Parts: sequence; C-alpha cells; structure tokens
Amino acid sequence: MAVAVSGGADSICLLQIFYENASAYEIALSAITCEHGIRGEESLRDLEFIKVFCAERGIPLYIFSADVPARASVSQRGLEEEGRAFRYECFEKILNEGKADFVATAHHGGDLAETVLFRLARGTSLSGIEAIRERDGIVRPFLGVSKEEILGYLHERGISFMTDETNGDEKYSRNAIRKNVLPALENIVHGAGAHIAEFARRAGEDDAYLQSLADRAIRRGQGEIFISADLSRPLFMRAAVRAISELGGRDYGERLLCEIEKLQVLQSGKKVCFSGIEAVKEKNEIVFLKQCGRFTEELPFSEGVFEAGKFRVRIGQREEHGALYADFNGIPAGCVIRTRREGDRFTPFGGREKSLKKFLTDKKIPARIGAEIPLIAKGNTVYAVFGVEISDRIKVTQNTTRRIYFASERI
Repeated sequence: MAVAVSGGADSICLLQIFYENASAYEIALSAITCEHGIRGEESLRDLEFIKVFCAERGIPLYIFSADVPARASVSQRGLEEEGRAFRYECFEKILNEGKADFVATAHHGGDLAETVLFRLARGTSLSGIEAIRERDGIVRPFLGVSKEEILGYLHERGISFMTDETNGDEKYSRNAIRKNVLPALENIVHGAGAHIAEFARRAGEDDAYLQSLADRAIRRGQGEIFISADLSRPLFMRAAVRAISELGGRDYGERLLCEIEKLQVLQSGKKVCFSGIEAVKEKNEIVFLKQCGRFTEELPFSEGVFEAGKFRVRIGQREEHGALYADFNGIPAGCVIRTRREGDRFTPFGGREKSLKKFLTDKKIPARIGAEIPLIAKGNTVYAVFGVEISDRIKVTQNTTRRIYFASERI
C-alpha cells in the first residue's frame, strides 16, 4: 500500500493510521509525494517535512517532481487540472511498476461535499455527482471521515503537519466553497456536508446501475459500436459517452451529445461528425465509428490480393469457401476495382438492370457500407459487388470454361 502524502493534515493522518496498523494487517507500507513546482520554497519545505516524517518511521518514500505551470502552458489546462493529471501519472507509474498494489489518497467527506457543490454549480449530470470515486488501484479510505475527526486524531497524538497557504485563497472556487458555502449550509442544516457526501454515494450507486444497463444495450462490430435508437435518454446518453470514449473521442460535451441524441428520430443516413468520429443513423440504430477517408482509387482488375479502403479483396482461380464466382471470360477487358459512383448500374444475378444504389437499398445495405464496398466495374457498368453478388452478365453457364473467385473481408 502506497499513501499519497502532501504534508497536510489529511494525508499525514492517513499515513500515520496505516503506519500504526501496518503490522497487524500485514501491509507493506510506502508513501508517494508529488512536488508540483508551484509554491517555490514553501513546497520544498513541505517536501523536507515529508522526508523526515517518513524517515523517522522507516516508511519508503517515492518522490516525483514536475514543473506543473510549464506543463499547463503546453496543455492549455488550468493549474489544478494539470496538477491532478501529474499526480495520477505518478500513481499509475507506482502501480504499473509493481511498487504497490494500491495507492490511497486522503480525500475526506468534506472534500467530497465541496466538489459535489462545485460541480452542481457548474452544471453536471448524475455521472458527475459521485465526484471523488475509487478507480483501478486508487482507494479513498477517508471518504466517510470528516475534517474535524482528522484534526482531532492528530491533536490527540501530538502529530504536526504542514499548512498550504493557498488553501485559504478564495480566488480558487473550491476554497471559497469550503470557507463560505459549506459553513453557511451547516448553520442552516446540521450535518449538511455529511448528507451531501452520502447523497453522492447513493447517486454513484444509481449511476453505476444505469451505466450497466446502457453497457448491455451496446452492440460492437469491427471498429463500430451500435446503439438502439429506442433507448431512453438516460441510457442513450450513457451509451453514447461509452461509445465515444471507446473510439478515443475527446473534447465532447453536452451540446454534442444533444446533437447525437437528435439522430434518434431522424432518417437513415443522417450523421454527426466530430473529433475523427462519426455517429450515423442506420435503420433503428445509431452507429459510432472512426472516420476514414473513402477509397477513391481505381485498381486494374487482375488476380491477386488488394487493399481497397476498409476491405481486403482476393481474386483468383482457387475455390474459396463463401467466395463469389463468375465466368472469367465474361469479364470485359478494362475493368477496375473501385467503390460506388453516381450513375452506376447493376444487373443482379437472375434479375433486371437497375441502379446500383437501388440494388444496395433493396439488399438493405446501409448507405455508409454501400459507399465503401469494393466493386468490379467498367465505366458505369458494375459486374460484381464484393461480398454481396455478381452481375447476371458474368454468371457461370454450361459454356463456362474458366471460373474466377472473388472474396473480401473488412480490415
């Protein structure tokens, strides 16, 4: 167990409790401290205090340092957000290197209450209410503990700690909430902070249940995530966030999610594009996928293996299970491998000529897929739609002397 320690009352208290109980619970205890390079000499003073505190107790200490203001200027994030990102990078490093099974942070009930109020004031969903939650390898033993209990524990044992002067600076929103809003609420309703923290815990349970229902409603394909357009809003929005996250989407917010939500009642083919991702309405589903440049080349028709956009196609004389086959001599010279174009015509096997667009629609192939499927064509005449059908023009007959096989697969 590694305890994240800053030198303040909360983390010193948590580290002391683990130290006092390490032997009884067979805990291999260590500590982590992250020096942010923000508070200059004061920060270095806190670091020396932590070193002495750990050395006196024989607690191994892992020290990380960074110039968080410089990092923030590059990332364009605020100091608080950048500092948090730095700390979690340090925690993950300790966990990934096997130096600890868990990292414990000293966030307490008051921290949770003020964070909930801060997020409510800015506007949040149920998912954001459980503001400080446990995650893989990160535990929060103090979430049910008050600041008063922490200070009382330290006072009783005569344990000193460091004070971060910036914690009193009310230009920071959380400090203003801690010093003004929470005390005012406590004066109105005794135990308000604890009640807010308990509400956050229950909200987290509700959100986890709704998320599990949303996850069950997701269907995954090859690089595609499908969500039913009939889902209720609470489940649809959660499923959409999950899909975007899995596809690597970033910088999305409520406005974008509302645009995606509108697809539920729009016709097939309508889409929303953002951050290299597409959300497309197809029949009664919304499909999420990464945007990919359409294959616009023309490859000369010949035997071999070719990559055509999102597909790999194989053309040859060797029979292959599931492959389409045709009369090789029926394929005119000058044919190419390409994707659909406006004006393409196709004569289905045993049928009459029609537009390729109508043929694909009749086959219930979504427009998105139809635009990507490789074809064999000459001019506007299509002789084969890979993985779907060959034209009646090149079907095998009793006069066929040589067969050619067509197979394809999504890459």
